[in-house]
Amino acid sequence: MSDGSDSRVLVLVGSLRAASVNRQLAELAVETSPAGVTLELFDRLGELPFYNEDIDHAPEDGGVPEPVAALREAAARADAALVVTPEYNGSIPGVLKNAVDWLSRPFGTSALKGKPLAVIGVALGQYGGVWAHDETRKSFGIAGPRVVDDLDLSVPATSLDGKHPRENAEVAERLREIVGKLAAEIG
Repeated sequence: MSDGSDSRVLVLVGSLRAASVNRQLAELAVETSPAGVTLELFDRLGELPFYNEDIDHAPEDGGVPEPVAALREAAARADAALVVTPEYNGSIPGVLKNAVDWLSRPFGTSALKGKPLAVIGVALGQYGGVWAHDETRKSFGIAGPRVVDDLDLSVPATSLDGKHPRENAEVAERLREIVGKLAAEIG
C-alpha cells in the first residue's frame, strides 16, 4: 500500500468442517503470507443467520445481528479478500453464499466494494471445484468486490493424497504466489 502500512486480506472459508482441507489451505495461506501482508481468517460464517432483509433493515431493534456486524467490520478493515471454498453439489456452499448476501449490503456500498478478491479451493472430482469457484466469482462480482479472475487455484482433493496442502510443494508455492499477487492488486 502506498502509505507503507501492511495490507490486510480477509479470508473466508466455505466449509464449516474443522478438518476441512479448504480450512487447511486457508491456514497455510495465513502462515505463509508475504511480508507486509496480514491475512485475517474470519471463522464465524456458521454463526450468520440466513440473509433476511427484514433483520438487515431493523436499526430500531439494535441493528444487524452481532455476527453480521463482525463480518462487515472485518470486510471494512480489509484491503482485499481471499475466498477458499469446496464445491457442494456442483456449486457454491450455502454458508458462503449466505456470506455473499450479507456482504452485498447495503447494495452499492458494501464493505468489499471495489476491493480485489480471489477464489481458490480444493474439492473432490477431477476439476477441483471449478464450478463452485466460477459461481463464487460470479456472486461476489455482482456483490461489489473486484474479482481477479486470473488468480485461481482449483485443486482436486485426490492430488493431495490425503496429506495437508503444505506437503504438496506445487500447491504451497502456487498459494504463496496467489496471495502475493492479490496483495499487489491493492490500490
